[in-house]
Amino acid sequence: MLFPAPQPLPTCGHIASGRHYLPIRVYFEDTDLTGIVYHANYLRYMERARTEMLRLSGVIHTEMMTEGTGYYAVHEMNITWHRPARLDDELIVVSHVTKVRAAATCLVHDVMRGDELLCSATVTAAFLDMEGRPRRQSKLWHDRFTLLMQQAS
Repeated sequence: MLFPAPQPLPTCGHIASGRHYLPIRVYFEDTDLTGIVYHANYLRYMERARTEMLRLSGVIHTEMMTEGTGYYAVHEMNITWHRPARLDDELIVVSHVTKVRAAATCLVHDVMRGDELLCSATVTAAFLDMEGRPRRQSKLWHDRFTLLMQQAS
């Protein structure tokens, strides 16, 4: 063998001190004609980060839906773009829980390039039953999100 088999790299990021860190590289497909990230793609980055944060916390969307437990859906989002990201930038999406309610969890996502804040958003993710009605999160998930929130403060 000419080249050793590469070790797989984790795509889920990691959680430290209650905050989830997800690395993202800006590809050509993410940009507009000027070479900056198209504004809607920040939402994709945040969705990936939120999904991986849930996965690392033991909350896996496909399992919840297969079991008929329910799913999370974005109920509200407020977003501010501070500075543009550009082609080939290495970004980090930093996410943390700010509030845990019976049927919803609130988070903040910051998209960073090094120490520079590029985009920030507050998100409320509602937990819904399989018919789309709000329902209580399980005690286990509520407790996990509360712990993450406490660790991040």
